[in-house]
Amino acid sequence: MKRLLVAVALVGAMTVSALSVQAWAIELPPDIAKRGSLKVALVPNYPPMEFRDPATNALSGFDIDLGEAIGRKLGVKIEWTETSFAEFMPSISTGRVDAILSGFTDYASRHEIASFVDYLRSGPKFFVQQSRASEFKDMAALCGKKVGASRRTMFPAEIDKWSQKNCGSNPIQFVGTDGSADARNQLRQGRIDAAVQGNETLPYLMDLEPGTYAPVGDPFATQFTGIALPVKEKALQQAILEAVDALIADGTYKTLLAKWKLNDNGLEKATINAGQ
Repeated sequence: MKRLLVAVALVGAMTVSALSVQAWAIELPPDIAKRGSLKVALVPNYPPMEFRDPATNALSGFDIDLGEAIGRKLGVKIEWTETSFAEFMPSISTGRVDAILSGFTDYASRHEIASFVDYLRSGPKFFVQQSRASEFKDMAALCGKKVGASRRTMFPAEIDKWSQKNCGSNPIQFVGTDGSADARNQLRQGRIDAAVQGNETLPYLMDLEPGTYAPVGDPFATQFTGIALPVKEKALQQAILEAVDALIADGTYKTLLAKWKLNDNGLEKATINAGQ
């Protein structure tokens, strides 16, 4: 009788546990659950967020690790789809991909097409060549200088806003570049005096090229990086939100932040910024 009671208790405990797991399961849209995979767009040229490892050519970076961890939480495979930056929004609106996870900034101007699950806080930051650091003891020294940044981002608008507020009749001379790598190249060539990069990536790049760059001041705006999802896919948005929050809760998110030196950019909770 004692053995029978123990067996019944064990079966009861297993049933309760199974029900508990089932109750907390993250529910995916039926088509994605049936397919067993999530199609995710990226452009692997923004270390340490996403890039190809020079030694192996394998996809690497914080977003890659985060995406794979989200896939495990959801019980699906991540199908990484390389595309161009210009094709991000069209790929979402036409259904070619389910999500964009590629250091993509959450701007209100993008909410008509995509909703964002924000998972990182960042901001643009000025930096110069280390050899000229003594010329730029503070951000005011940037007034009247040539400052480069990717024209595909909101950095130009943020630079202009900061310049209007702080430089008066001696504004920053903005130089648009073809991405952050081009901005750094022009800086090294002396074609610009300073450049702007997101503060989530600058420390990593400074480690890659020690003694090359020096930051100037603090981030001069606040931005959020998010996972872009089709604006009408509410169930998918909720599933991704719950997966990211689960990774924050179990410590995986914090471990990845430390691995890629993004500790100062982490959030305590993911949020959805949705379109109409």
